[in-house]
Amino acid sequence: MTANPAFRLFDLGTNSALTAAIAEELEVPVAPVELKTFADNEIYERIVDSVRGIDVYVVAPVSAPVNDSLMKLLIFIDAAKRTSAKSINLIVPYLAYGRSDRKAKPREPIAGRLVANLLQDRGIKRLMTMDLHTSQLQGFFDIPVDHLLAMPVQAAYYEQQGLTGGDIVVVSSDANSLKMVQRLAEVLDAPWAIVDQDRDPNIEPAVTGHVAGKHAIIVDDMIDTGQTMVKAAKAVQQAGATKIDALATHALLSGSAAKDLQDSVLDRVVVTNTVAVPENARFDKLVTLSVAALFAEGIQHVIHHDSLAPVLLSPAAREEAGQ
Repeated sequence: MTANPAFRLFDLGTNSALTAAIAEELEVPVAPVELKTFADNEIYERIVDSVRGIDVYVVAPVSAPVNDSLMKLLIFIDAAKRTSAKSINLIVPYLAYGRSDRKAKPREPIAGRLVANLLQDRGIKRLMTMDLHTSQLQGFFDIPVDHLLAMPVQAAYYEQQGLTGGDIVVVSSDANSLKMVQRLAEVLDAPWAIVDQDRDPNIEPAVTGHVAGKHAIIVDDMIDTGQTMVKAAKAVQQAGATKIDALATHALLSGSAAKDLQDSVLDRVVVTNTVAVPENARFDKLVTLSVAALFAEGIQHVIHHDSLAPVLLSPAAREEAGQ
């Protein structure tokens, strides 16, 4: 058996392609985990090689099937803890239950806080994630949370295509994604607009801001059923946009989302690889950007006790800063 490296990187099968890409960036192997599921869906895990006294990093999005993914992660944490790992660090590109961050109605749970408690009470050292549904979820944890942004990769994609300035408009799909929109619009030196979507299906969405004659980029943190994006795209088209992109970090693509997005007025659906998209949910308009380099750089900064601030910068801002 080869000597232990300074840290070990693990994968739990939720998004193995992303883990492999992160490992390639870091120039380390993915450490083996024995994983199997019994006939009754009970999960078994075993860390193959000793991690005693080693810093452990595990890439494990809490994504579909959400509850299985969460349980896999909790079981891994227990295994690492019982084998005397020096520290347990979670790389959770997508963290489910972020939509349950407050009590909006009587007798509702706050499942986001419950998940935070479940994870940190197991003794993890830190959590690295990306584009939480609401930033306040960081406050549910009493451990360090490294909240990365997909924006540097998204901005680079549009800058490389020359889609910056006044010819484009960055559009918020609803009020929840407004901060993301304003941040990207600033980086792309573009105006922004917002689609006001009422929860009443009988009320048509309305666009606030100038989109006529522009290439519109509709932004959200996630695409689940796709209905928010489909309705926003229709409203933006009716307001005069010439081309329309959907831009989201997490491609959950539940149910008929893939078909609905393909059949919509959207020209492209641009997502990242924080969540593994199954073959049956891929479609012609889908463009996937990799965030592996961002996570790898984030891990390197943590290992070397460096600030993560440069990881959050756009390519242009990083160039200006000489980094």
